[in-house]
Amino acid sequence: MSAAPLDPSEHRSGALLDHLARRMRLRSESVLAPLGLRPRHLVALTVLRDGGGISQQALAGTLEMDGTNIVGLLNDLEAKQLIERRRSPEDRRRHVVELTEDGAKRLSEAECALAGAENEVLGPLEPDERETLYLLLRRATGAAATNCSVAIYSDGSPDDTC
Repeated sequence: MSAAPLDPSEHRSGALLDHLARRMRLRSESVLAPLGLRPRHLVALTVLRDGGGISQQALAGTLEMDGTNIVGLLNDLEAKQLIERRRSPEDRRRHVVELTEDGAKRLSEAECALAGAENEVLGPLEPDERETLYLLLRRATGAAATNCSVAIYSDGSPDDTC
C-alpha cells in the first residue's frame, strides 16, 4: 500500500531546520576553534558555570555521556586549565568538577563569538522574528524532550534516541 501524496501547499520544516542547524554548527565550530574549544567543551563549561561544582558522575549524567567519554572531555578541559577536578571532602571516591576563572573567561569569550556567528546565520531575520523563532524552537524542543532523549557523542554531536 503506497502512502497518499503530500499536499504541495503544506510546508515541511525538517529539511530547512537541518540546513539551518548545519550552517549554525559549521559557523559555531569555526568561531570556537581559535579559542581551543569544541561544541562539547562549551556544553560542559556552561553546565559547570550554571551548576557550580558538580560531581564528575553527575556531570556525565547531565551531559548523557558515558564514563570514558566524560573523562576524555574533562582531561581536555583540565589540560587547558578551564576546569579543576578535586576529590570530594564528603566522599573521597568522587571527584568534584569546577569551572576555573580562566574557564569562565573562555566561556564568556566563546558566548560572544557564538553570538556573532548566530547574527551571521540569522541576519536576514528581524529582531522580533528571531524572538519568535527562539520561542517556537523552545516549545518544539520542550515537547520533543518529553518524547525522546538526546545523548551527546564524544565529538559533541547529538544522538537522538527517539
